[in-house]
Amino acid sequence: MAVHLAPSLPTELPEVPVSSEQHLRRRAVLVAPGSDERKAGKALASAADEVVLDLEDAVTAAQKDAARELVAPLVREHGATRTVSVRINGRGTPWFEDDLRACAALGDALASIVIPKVESADDLVEADRILGESTVPVQALIETPAGVQRIDEIVAGSRVAGVIIGYADLGASLGRARTAAPEHWLYVQDRVLHAARAAGVQAIDGPFLGIADDDAFRHSAQWVSDLGFDGKWVIHPAQITSAAAAFTPTDDQVDAARKVLTALEEAENRGAGAAQLDGQMLDEAVAVAARRTLSKIGA
Repeated sequence: MAVHLAPSLPTELPEVPVSSEQHLRRRAVLVAPGSDERKAGKALASAADEVVLDLEDAVTAAQKDAARELVAPLVREHGATRTVSVRINGRGTPWFEDDLRACAALGDALASIVIPKVESADDLVEADRILGESTVPVQALIETPAGVQRIDEIVAGSRVAGVIIGYADLGASLGRARTAAPEHWLYVQDRVLHAARAAGVQAIDGPFLGIADDDAFRHSAQWVSDLGFDGKWVIHPAQITSAAAAFTPTDDQVDAARKVLTALEEAENRGAGAAQLDGQMLDEAVAVAARRTLSKIGA
């Protein structure tokens, strides 16, 4: 996956507190090559909620070891003040174990390890064995039909904090056109989302296969946000603001959610069996939706 970074990066987005290690804000996740210190530095200075320093697709075989050495001090320097993760090389490659051991050594500075091409729970069991006593979470990148088929066992992994759809490799495996609209991925998106929600982990949409912040990109981000995803990977900093906006509730939505929860609380305090708001009955399903809306702003 090619990564392009512009000279000028957006630097201000609404501050959103995090609720837990597993539920960090990941509205806009910028991927940067771990082999290029300048581009990685620009990504780390950006307004992305999370930066993923890439040791896999963006790094040639000849640069793998050097990239690993370059990424470690960047994580240590920036990991205390922002969310920094590392995408390692996949199981079955010569770099898998060394990448994992290097990540384990980074301790709490590292938000997560992104494991590519996860196809079964066995991939995560092997990663867990190598990581040993390290408590760093992992995110599973689902990039093959086998990974989609076994998504339920994958999200059940004890370290798994989130799952990400990787469209480029998955599309190639399926024979699907790179220009396929977001709606053409609905089965995969729903399959991943349902599994993630059942396991209580985050569902992150993979990168749009284009670098412009155009109508097509914004439509793809809004599409998966409306489905219920927590965020989206971007491969160009110009896309950060639009991606974050798609996964951030509007002021009206936040106000409505707070009114719902207030009405339910007041009804409970009165001992009422039901609550109403603006002529509509409120139930637990409405409350769940309201709590999820507020969780997106850290409330």
